Amino acid sequence: MSLLAWILVGFLAGGLARMATGAKKRGCLGTIAIGILGGVLGGALFNWAGQRGMTHFGLWSILVAFVGASALLFVLGAAGGSRRRR
Repeated sequence: MSLLAWILVGFLAGGLARMATGAKKRGCLGTIAIGILGGVLGGALFNWAGQRGMTHFGLWSILVAFVGASALLFVLGAAGGSRRRR
């Protein structure tokens, strides 16, 4: 995938994961960073489970990045306490 595709997938997956987990807002760059790191983490988890990770821009890659970003946000939430913004 190209850099632009990674950024777009990261933004979409990070935003969806933030809404699904109820995590605090981190801004546009923070959302992209969470999504990209989630893509790397999700790709590793899916490869470990015997599935393919992120291969090209598409719904599968967004799903993989969403799963990884959600897991990352749960870990960050547990490490940082249970503070939530309303």
